[in-house]
Amino acid sequence: MFTSIAITSVFVLDQNEALDFYVGKLGFEVHDDVDMGFMRWLTVALPSEPQRQLLLEVPGVAGGSPETTAAQRDLLTRGALGVACILTTDDCRAAYAKLSAQGVEFTEEPQEQPYGIDCALRDPFGNQIRITQPKQGPVEITQADVDRWSGA
Repeated sequence: MFTSIAITSVFVLDQNEALDFYVGKLGFEVHDDVDMGFMRWLTVALPSEPQRQLLLEVPGVAGGSPETTAAQRDLLTRGALGVACILTTDDCRAAYAKLSAQGVEFTEEPQEQPYGIDCALRDPFGNQIRITQPKQGPVEITQADVDRWSGA
């Protein structure tokens, strides 16, 4: 039936600022940048995966009430929309060091997890992005992991 996920939408408040961040700091490339009159269709992709894109979308452009748009913007800026994407890397600590030196705001430093090494950052709008260096082999979750993640 379906063969892949091609585009995932990420809300941003300013598409030019989003380009500076996603292209200039994270290393994405512009895939599409089309003025559609009523909106700008702006997608970026990693050079290694051009078929999987992020749509950098401004809330409210595609319709919806002013109240809905305001609620989306509020949730976005509070970082309450959840994880926008998870990026994988061969070296999480090196990615953290490079991005930190570029002024990227991290919410979690690299940590050993059962599934690999993981850290978290926010884009300029509040979207949460995780960077993971996946562990090879099976992942085993312990009760101590569950307790740590849940704050118990």
